[in-house]
Amino acid sequence: MSPAGTTGVTAYGLSDEARNLHWLLTDLVEEVPGVLSVAVVSSDGLLLLSSAAEYGEHRECPDHPAGHPAPHSGRSEEGPRGSTADLATIVAGLGSLTTGAAALMDGGTVKQTMVAMEGGGLFVMTISDGSLLGVRTAPDCDMSVVAYHMALFVGRAGHVLTPELRRELRQSVEAAG
Repeated sequence: MSPAGTTGVTAYGLSDEARNLHWLLTDLVEEVPGVLSVAVVSSDGLLLLSSAAEYGEHRECPDHPAGHPAPHSGRSEEGPRGSTADLATIVAGLGSLTTGAAALMDGGTVKQTMVAMEGGGLFVMTISDGSLLGVRTAPDCDMSVVAYHMALFVGRAGHVLTPELRRELRQSVEAAG
């Protein structure tokens, strides 16, 4: 059985690489305390993969076992404010802003951005192909643990996120939406 088959993630009809990315994302949400939601966004700002906050510890997704947040289409039952689509938009915008700032300051490639807020945190890390990994956290998370696990995800996902896989992931998001 593939790793994706063991997590309860519904990724039927997807390639092994896409199912493995779903599994890696689910693992990030399940294993890292304080992670509320995650979005992978393409270099052009399109949502590729996400895990909705509403399917975390507090509420079960009807299609998934208890405690298994579902990689998700980005739609929130609770409305647009705070939805995964909002997270993807914020991640894309923050990535663009920091890339522009780095260019103005001759700073090279942006590797990670962190925003600490009273009500939580937002981490954005660049994936090797220019895509971005964005993670929204609870205010009491251990930032170093979150950053470490994000780096693990980027290291594992970066080499498989080919143009073909990005297209497949984007089509699956559109089909689910």
